[in-house]
Amino acid sequence: MPRVVSLYLPAWPTDRLRRSGSSAAPPDEPLATVAQDGARRVLAGVDAAARRLGLSPGMSAAHAGALVPGLHLVPAAPEADAAALERLGLWCQRYAPIVAIDPPDGLLIDVAGAAHLFGGEASLLTDLSARLERTGIAARLALADTPGCAWALARFGAGGIVPPGGAAQALAPLPMAALRLGLEALRGLRDVGLTRVGQLVDKPRAALRLRFGPELLFRLDRALGREPEPLTALAAPETPRAALRFAEPVGARESLERVTADLCARLVSELERRGLGTRRLDLVFTRVDRLDQAIRIGTARPSRDAAHLARLLAERLALVDPGFGIEEAVLTASRVEPLAETQESHLASHLAAGPQVPDLAALVDTLLVRLGAARVYRLAPVESDLPERAVRRVPALAAPLGAVWPADLPRPVRLLAPPEPVSAVAEIPDAPPLFFVWRNIRHRIARADGPERILGEWWVAEAETDLTRDYYRVETEDGERFWLFRDGPMEAQGRWWLHGLGEA
Repeated sequence: MPRVVSLYLPAWPTDRLRRSGSSAAPPDEPLATVAQDGARRVLAGVDAAARRLGLSPGMSAAHAGALVPGLHLVPAAPEADAAALERLGLWCQRYAPIVAIDPPDGLLIDVAGAAHLFGGEASLLTDLSARLERTGIAARLALADTPGCAWALARFGAGGIVPPGGAAQALAPLPMAALRLGLEALRGLRDVGLTRVGQLVDKPRAALRLRFGPELLFRLDRALGREPEPLTALAAPETPRAALRFAEPVGARESLERVTADLCARLVSELERRGLGTRRLDLVFTRVDRLDQAIRIGTARPSRDAAHLARLLAERLALVDPGFGIEEAVLTASRVEPLAETQESHLASHLAAGPQVPDLAALVDTLLVRLGAARVYRLAPVESDLPERAVRRVPALAAPLGAVWPADLPRPVRLLAPPEPVSAVAEIPDAPPLFFVWRNIRHRIARADGPERILGEWWVAEAETDLTRDYYRVETEDGERFWLFRDGPMEAQGRWWLHGLGEA
């Protein structure tokens, strides 16, 4: 099932002008582009400031100038806007292989086979929205099962994510214009009192078709997923790719695996010719009904191993719905890096000096495809006294950064994040506790070592500069070992916390 993001850019022409430096308008003053409509000059696009002052596209430029005396008007450049929108679409291929232009101010992105690489749909939208905001592009995002539903929510709703199967409920409160109908159809619906999409649900389809023609039901069915809506994916001409067309549609899993292996072999030949290795592959199958099915895999290091790449893609072929058959397959190396030739032979391995380090790239790639990027990582040391800051996640095959943990600084095998509060009793403030209660279980302490005092780091937020902790390694009468600390140890109201478990 498709999962489509609609990226709506309400101020795209003016955003482009501000980013390119083509406008002399200060950032806090309203800006609009103006185009010729017959004998009239009308607004083609407005920025957020102009929109807040009541201006909108289609308004007469003379009227707009009278309403907002300080309005900056710039001639519209639709060709430059379209070219910039295409460049933005190619950039959005970092999120999914199928990105389509939705002129004049939007993009459609099918993320069904790629959202897992970003930790899920919510994380993908958050990342996309944050990157656009940092570059000064105003955008509204919506994600749904169909392009029509996502388009409607991005322009007439609050955006966000519609759960699978929830298109009808999400569309019900939206105005009829959300179905992408023409002005004549909207006027006819309004004349009979139909103003919301939900009002069409209980109306006889035959009567609606007779009264308003086939366009209304066609748009409604596309928005609800009853009719397919193919997306024409963007493709950069310089991107390495391999394609196969079939005389007869294919759909069996075994056939798709053979096609995938053949495409990988062809693509690897092209990568070798260019001296490149792939870090990301997009495989797009076009069905006979013109609907695209896409899958995406990533690699930890640049690769030109055709067999390995084919195995990774085969892991995700279960997500492909062939429908009534697939008539074309295109494999694209959407992210590449330079990869020099290496000598691989039995003689080279015998002559190599020092111990042989196993290459874990193939294993890491397989785990990434099966588990997702968020679950495959390694821990790297960070130079910080605070235990929760002394470690961070890095990619599984990231190069060492040079930092190490001190060998003489004992730490438990497991840290709790965040530390959990416990009730404890100590004879004096600086002494280890006699016993503590954690999760309603009382633990009597037999042996203890400490305190190890850790102070807050002066270069962090002011609220933490006075942080003081006294840590104790304790062993209970049952032989269990814990890592406890007390905050504000010199104060009577200092609280006790459990921060670690296991051998210290």
